[in-house]
Amino acid sequence: MDTLAILIPVSLLLGGLGLAAFLWALRSRQYDDPEGDARRILDDQWDHRPKP
Repeated sequence: MDTLAILIPVSLLLGGLGLAAFLWALRSRQYDDPEGDARRILDDQWDHRPKP
């Protein structure tokens, strides 16, 4: 039982930290343009391979 007295508050703290990090990411607009990011990955404009 002593172990549970330590593990429960630690797990609640870690869960709260994860939730706070997720909410921070939402508020700082990290997920605003997923479609544009997908298109930029496939764009050949940034191809830096050496030319033969």
